[in-house]
Parts: sequence; C-alpha cells; structure tokens
Amino acid sequence: MVARITTVAFSGIDALPVDVQVMIANGKMGMSIVGLADKAVAESRERVQAALHACGLSMPIKRITVNLAPADLPKEGSHYDLPIAVGLMVEMGLLPPEIGQKYVVMGELGLDGSIAPVSGVLPAAMTAVASDKGLICPEKCGPEAAWAGSDIDILAPSSLLALVNHFKGSQFLSPPQPRQYIVQDNLPDLADIKGQNAAKRALEVAAAGRHNLLFVGPPGAGKSMLAERLPSILPPLDARELLDVSLIASIAGETTNGSVSIHRPFRAPHHSASMAAMVGGGIKARPGEVSLAHNGVLFLDEFPEFSPQVLDSLRQPLESGECVVARANRHVSYPARIQLVAAMNPCRCGMAGEPGHVCAKGPKCQLDYQARISGPLLDRIDLRIDVPALSALDLIKPAEAEPSRIVAERVRKARDIQTKRYAELGIPQIRTNGDCPANLIEKVAVLDGAATILLQTISEKMRLSARAYHRVLKVARTIADLDGETHLTKRHLAEAVSYRLGNERLAAVA
Repeated sequence: MVARITTVAFSGIDALPVDVQVMIANGKMGMSIVGLADKAVAESRERVQAALHACGLSMPIKRITVNLAPADLPKEGSHYDLPIAVGLMVEMGLLPPEIGQKYVVMGELGLDGSIAPVSGVLPAAMTAVASDKGLICPEKCGPEAAWAGSDIDILAPSSLLALVNHFKGSQFLSPPQPRQYIVQDNLPDLADIKGQNAAKRALEVAAAGRHNLLFVGPPGAGKSMLAERLPSILPPLDARELLDVSLIASIAGETTNGSVSIHRPFRAPHHSASMAAMVGGGIKARPGEVSLAHNGVLFLDEFPEFSPQVLDSLRQPLESGECVVARANRHVSYPARIQLVAAMNPCRCGMAGEPGHVCAKGPKCQLDYQARISGPLLDRIDLRIDVPALSALDLIKPAEAEPSRIVAERVRKARDIQTKRYAELGIPQIRTNGDCPANLIEKVAVLDGAATILLQTISEKMRLSARAYHRVLKVARTIADLDGETHLTKRHLAEAVSYRLGNERLAAVA
C-alpha cells in the first residue's frame, strides 16, 4: 500500500499540486526522498523522525521511500515536512487515508513535534479551494489561509500530536478566522510639505493616472518627503489587487501575523541593491522589490547611484507589468505592475543650477552624473519635475498647505472616471490612464483643434519618440480627468508637455 498526500510546489505566485507518495516495504531500515528535492527537503527525514519520537512513536524498522511527484518539478523549502510525516502516519495506520483526498498539507516540523510557520500558505489555500479540498497548515498561518474564503475547511494545529488527536476525536481544532485589515491612520501627510506647489501638483497628477515620476533637485529640497507622501493620496487596494499583493507577500514570507494591508505597497530599496534583489532571482527565484511593489509604488532615492544594469533591468517590467526570472532550470514570472517614483540630485555635488552655487567641476559633473541613467529608461518616465531649494520665506512663514485627504478625494474622483471609461470600452482590467495601451489612448484622449496643432508642433520640435508621444497623451488625459472634462484642451496638453521637457533634456545628456 502507498499513502498519498497532496501538497504544493511554488512557481511564481502559483501553487502547483505535488503528490507525496509514501511506501513502507521490507528492507534495510532507512528513509529516502526522491523527486528532485533540494537540501531542505532532503533534511526532512531527520526532522520527521525526531517529531515522531516526540509524539511517542518510532520509525518502522523497514525501508521507507518518499516520492514527490511529478519527479521533474523542482521541490524547494521546508513545508514538505508535515505532508511527509502525515503520509508516513497514514501508512502506519495512525491517521485515516482519506486525508490525501480531502486536504492539501504543508508545514515545517520542529524536533519537538511542533509545526512551524512557512511561507506561501495563501497561494496553497487558493489551490486547495480550486481543487475542492481543505488545508492543513501551521497554527500561526491559519489566519492567512482563512483569507482564501469562508468555505474552505482549514485545520491549523500547533503540533503533530494535536493533528493526530483531532482525527482521533480527542481534541477539536477550531477553524481559524482572518485577521482584520491593517489600516494605517498615521501616514505622512502632504500638509507637512512647505512650499513646492509645482511638485505637489505633479505628485497629484502621477497619483491620479498611475504615472511614473522623477524629482530632480538639490539636497534638502523635499524630494524624499514628497515621495513618501504619495501613499497617503492613493486609493486603497480593491479586492482583486489586495489578493494579488497578498499572494506575493505570502510567497516572500512578508505577511504580518496573517493580516493583510489595504494600503498600496511602498518599497524603497537602498541604491546598493543587486539585480536579483530588485527584479527577483537567487537560488529559489524569489520575488524582488519590483514584484513586492506590485499595485503600489517603487521609490528609488538617489536614482543615479543605482547600478546602471539594475536600472535598465526595470525597463521590461515597466512596459509589460511583470518580472520574468529565467534560469537554466527555472522560468518564473511574477506580476510587477508598479508606479516608479525616483529622486535625484542634478549632479554629484548636488547643487548644479542653484543660485549662488558654482560646481567645482563645471558642467561635466552634471553631464556625467545624469548620464548614468539611460535614455530608454527616462523615456518610460512620464513626469519630470524640478524641486528647487526652499527659500527662507517658505520655511519661516509657509503658506497653508492642503492635507492629503483633500488631494486624495480629487485623485479618487479622477480614478473613478478612468475606471468607468475603460469598463464601458469592454476592458475592465485597465483601471488608469497609465495602463492604457498605445492603440487606445488616441481614441480616449480626444484633442480639440488648438491642442492638435500644439501637439504636432511639439512632436516635431522635440522629436518625441512614439512612446513619448503616447505618454504625453496619457498625462494630458489624466489632467483633463482631474478637471472633470471630456475633451483635451490646449491647457491640458501644455501642462503635460511641461512635465516632459525635463525628460527630454536628461535624455539628451544620456
């Protein structure tokens, strides 16, 4: 007889079913695990043996073979401990064989028989729901698994002994409940920013249409403060976006006690981050910062200080909305629909172009520093705004600034207009102008006569690429949506082009 238990292996954010087959046969005592298992899975034999001993059981004095099928699918991680132990106990007659047909099992075993939390429980729960099965997972992962739905049968034992007692009827495991949403009431507020009205306007436009944004200015001008306040004016995640974000966080092991946040992710990696850390990779092809910022914001401070190779690796995710990690034996795709916000100084000394400051190295300092950013990457940034140093008057007697809640309401109304527009066009998967494909933006961004002439003149003089041309239209469409107007006027287009001028100057340097 062969005991069969279902568990999962991960490929991107997808949990693929794995059949754990356990057989006890005559032969020399020992346990062998086959099926393309990594080091963590191979070490399961020691943890399983110790956990059984802690429960007062001993390993059979026979040959134990564990097969993880399909055999050509790589198996990684410690979550195979519990399904192997459960399969072994089914084969020994200590647990009912129906477990394999009714449940997906995952969990790491401690030497004392406890079941430790593992990553990827939410994708596993979604796979269990799709297969019309329940889920057996660690106790601390139960609230996370409960987000998969109220109909799924979830058992979240704290130890192997508790699981055995549950099936024997001497102990009852109550189903876990999903935790409350994480709601942050203390997000940084735009009212804290003194002056910088032009930069605040650009931030509002970027938030309304999900456009990429670049701040350029001297140290201390408030670039990082502005970027950190973008989440306070963005609308919360909807149900579909929340699920996608939670799946990625679960795979990366970044969920907080089974709770999920309705706020959009805001990731700010250090400029020393490697390419694998940024776009994903490593031995287990884990998601990188770009995927962890899915449906949220990726903020890159000190933009030119990042490795040029790391920066150019962002070009494909910015276009396609996904990160593809290709290895000799792995090909994994993670969603990565992000809003890129970057901040940089105009030169290495930071004060180029500021009144009263003269760069010691002259214009070459500015040219060399800005040339670290490639033209193709700059072409994908919709808005570029100069953030000048604050004057003494701005600091001493600042004008009253709008709080984030007022700006967030305007952003919400503009996004509602965009969502309704694309739903009526039969493409509800598109929610913002920043996601609108090039062949469609020309239909939804209808220009009046004066705006058409202006766009033609600017395109010829600035020699806009096809991508830049369509991105100008997207920004203009967003500005019109903020004003609640159907057609694009010359004023909307002029403002959109003004945000593009900085990009073109930088691209000429690069």
